[in-house]
Amino acid sequence: MWGPHLGQPILVMGNPRGRPRVAVIGLHGRGETAMAALWLHRQLACPDVLFVAPQAAHGSWYPGTFTLSSESNEPYLSSGLALLARIQHRLAAIGLPPERTIWLGFSQGGCLALEYVVRHPRRYGGVVALSSGLMGRWRTARGSGRSLAGTPVFLGCSQADFHVPRRHVERTAQVLREMGGAVRLRLYPGLDHAVNRDEIREIRGMVDRLRASARAGCA
Repeated sequence: MWGPHLGQPILVMGNPRGRPRVAVIGLHGRGETAMAALWLHRQLACPDVLFVAPQAAHGSWYPGTFTLSSESNEPYLSSGLALLARIQHRLAAIGLPPERTIWLGFSQGGCLALEYVVRHPRRYGGVVALSSGLMGRWRTARGSGRSLAGTPVFLGCSQADFHVPRRHVERTAQVLREMGGAVRLRLYPGLDHAVNRDEIREIRGMVDRLRASARAGCA
């Protein structure tokens, strides 16, 4: 792994030797820390969930806005994506393959998670992107013709988020559906650039369904 995010802390909650059934990779927003993502683990309160929260260099996964071209956010963007690939590989090595992994990101972290997923489309345990959208000026789906294969996706955002235009979130949902994702989009009136209780319920529901599937030997 190379670039600005090399050597940054990766926080883990849960016991990787206790045979967790599900992994959640939590990605914080701009100006935050990995600890900001870990609070969701306490909300979930699931002993068989391994929660992994990497830290971005200087609290930012990339310097510009998510609507800029990928080149405008290098080398930070490539470094962040390489870090996510390494985390996914390590999880698979301990028995938590992508089908049992949920990507969870808020704001900039959600944008990074979505960028990773569309560059590496396959069946994942789930994707949750809050107050975020696909990076760049998206017009068509990309991903070498491969599919998300029914991956559950939840997108939650304010109807009037100053940082994330509504039309961009709606376009994100459309592209992910075109790529084979099972997408749920919720736009909330009066919500700031923040996480609300309904979104937490959506996350908990996605985790619980994946845990149940893993227990049944279906994931």
